[in-house]
Amino acid sequence: MDISFKCPNCRQDLEVDAGAAGQQILCPACGKPLAIPQLDPNNMKVGIAAHSSAAAKEEKHFSVPVTEKPVELLIKKALPPLEAAVRDGSKKLRTKTIRHIDCKEVGHDNFDNVVSDVLGKIGEENIVSITTISYSYIEMGTQKLLVDFGVMIVYRG
Repeated sequence: MDISFKCPNCRQDLEVDAGAAGQQILCPACGKPLAIPQLDPNNMKVGIAAHSSAAAKEEKHFSVPVTEKPVELLIKKALPPLEAAVRDGSKKLRTKTIRHIDCKEVGHDNFDNVVSDVLGKIGEENIVSITTISYSYIEMGTQKLLVDFGVMIVYRG
């Protein structure tokens, strides 16, 4: 058997096992402390069988929890591909970093081809700067610290 009740602070609908009656908890929606009420006929919720009859069905009104915390983005929108940005005409400054290690395949070093392809997609008129970079990383197989290079391209796109 469960107890159904609302958080007195944010009005979020909550439901707990009847064994938790009288305990203090933090509301999962607003994080404020609240006391779980004692079991009584008004807040009693019985298993699934009681909900199958038409008389037991009731309309539920859900409320959205309100918080004073700033809104956070859960999914960040990806930048449009280079081709779309160029066609769009919204020319914001953007960066593209290309690491040498990401351009290596078994027996082939494709760094020059990858950089040339990216520069071709950006277009010469949109390039603001091209800067060489050096970085270090730990190779997983040998656990050695290795130094490598790459380029950072700043462009309008």
